Amino acid sequence: MWYSARMPDAARSPRHLRADRRAAAWLALGLLAVMVAVLLGWAAGLAARHDAGHALEDQARATANLNAALLRTELEKQRSLPFVLAADPDLRDALQHPDPARLLATSRKLERLRDGTGADVIYLIDSVGMTVAASNWRDDTSFVGNDYRFRQYFQEGLAAGAGEHYALGNVSRRPGLYISRRLGPATAPLGVVVVKVEFGAVEDAWRDPQRPVYVADPQGVVLVTNRPAWRFRTLEPLPDEDLTAIRDSLQYGDAPLTPLPLRSNPIGRDPGTVLLDAENSGRAVAMLRVEVPVPAAPWRLFMLVPAEATLAAAEADRRHAVLGLSLLMFGFGGFLLQRAGRTRRRAAAQEAARAELEDRVAARTAELTAEIAGREQTEARLAEARDTLQQANRLATLGQVAAGVAHEINQPVAAIRSYAENAGTFLDRGDTAKARGNLETIGRLCQRIGGITDELRAFSRKGAGPLGPVRVAAAVEGAALLLRARLDQQGVPLHRGPPFHDAWIIGHQVRLEQVLVNLIQNALDALEDQDDGQIHLSVLATGGEVRIEVRDNGPGIPEAIRVALFLPFTTSKPQGLGLGLVICNDIVTEAGGRIEASAPPGGGTGFTIILPEAQP
Repeated sequence: MWYSARMPDAARSPRHLRADRRAAAWLALGLLAVMVAVLLGWAAGLAARHDAGHALEDQARATANLNAALLRTELEKQRSLPFVLAADPDLRDALQHPDPARLLATSRKLERLRDGTGADVIYLIDSVGMTVAASNWRDDTSFVGNDYRFRQYFQEGLAAGAGEHYALGNVSRRPGLYISRRLGPATAPLGVVVVKVEFGAVEDAWRDPQRPVYVADPQGVVLVTNRPAWRFRTLEPLPDEDLTAIRDSLQYGDAPLTPLPLRSNPIGRDPGTVLLDAENSGRAVAMLRVEVPVPAAPWRLFMLVPAEATLAAAEADRRHAVLGLSLLMFGFGGFLLQRAGRTRRRAAAQEAARAELEDRVAARTAELTAEIAGREQTEARLAEARDTLQQANRLATLGQVAAGVAHEINQPVAAIRSYAENAGTFLDRGDTAKARGNLETIGRLCQRIGGITDELRAFSRKGAGPLGPVRVAAAVEGAALLLRARLDQQGVPLHRGPPFHDAWIIGHQVRLEQVLVNLIQNALDALEDQDDGQIHLSVLATGGEVRIEVRDNGPGIPEAIRVALFLPFTTSKPQGLGLGLVICNDIVTEAGGRIEASAPPGGGTGFTIILPEAQP
């Protein structure tokens, strides 16, 4: 017999009534589960978006701090140059006795310093504001003869002893930072020396089409940026009186000084974001903006990072995960309740104990899951912070050693050129055996150059390799190979010992060869015009130390220069930059040793490298 689904309750059996009530309860529970899951998913999505925003901001701020450190490294490197030049006696003589020959020699010296330090222009201004010598004296845009008394950096340098001013060059029409130092006392100044620094290399290092980087001065004018079109634009609209004052000063030429294409985010959902409309198309892109100070300068560095895609993805992923997990948990809970109902009908006491156990297991599982997730997140953040600090340290150290690489590579290149010329001569004579020998030597020198450049690349990626045992005799052979052609050409013998011990030290063979090449090269320079020149190289291991001495019988070095040999720009050579011995000292110090200069009793100059002895 068939019954209607809506037959009166009085006509239905108690069993059917209980089933209907259970079905209605399950339906209500299912609807409630869906509503709670949706609510949890929405809340979890907002929390995920918030967390992702903080993580993205931390990452962007770390990158911005690295960019600011790179800019600071460039600033500090260039600031040291006018400080050193302000005490240069040649520049003082040029200002006190400005005859044409002396001024031309000064311009040539500034030209060599510019090429060796990477500065854009170095020039010397007398006390009335007239440029008397400049590193660009050969160019059509030479500063020599220009009157810069109206420039702020000249006025500050003359009055306060030092000045800095960022402006557009009125001759070159290129922007840069002008750093000045006064020569002479404040009561009777002789003039100022100025170094102009351009930041093209820094901007290239920041180059990223997706992440604009820009630096603004206290007035809000953009000075340095990886987007050239943003240079000399402003963070906010400037008052008319400020615009007039800046344009009258010609600090930025005829730049329009219009605001950047950024506006505040009206949504208010993600703090710290702005809308970027670079093309004025009305289709703005949400960008996270971070701001950090530039150390050692009154500037601020800003960085924009695309934010919407990252935040939306994090929000969607968390929301979907929580929604799916919630529904799964509710479904599983319903299954457990249904099973618990059947079990309760069979054994109420057993069901109560089992339900309590399952509740405890579920609670402990949730606690363990949350604890594991928090630990993994903490470990990931610690690893990211550690990698960021290590990379910042490598970049700062790389900025300090990069200036010496070209100086060190020029030596094997000169040897390659000499062996190549000799190989051509041997081929003309038909002596293929000697020509082949020269070519093999050139190949080994090329491998040596590759070792130097590979070492620099490896350092920039992973830091310096581990120190290891180095046979001193092998390093001496390598240095002699690099300079064999010049030794033969100049007719100077290289005597090895006595004593000459087969000693070992802890370090890098290539770097020890660099030091030996520098010292032997300096000895050859000292013996350039001497017929009976000789160089002695000895190695002595005693008392846990290895002493490597390079000594010549040249004219020697004056005491006034010898005491400052290991300071930058100190040299007795007319064409020298004074960087070779500084590099040698850094290499030996890094290996745990020291280097000393002496004047032997018989005349000439001696250098002694002292390093800890090692076991092979």
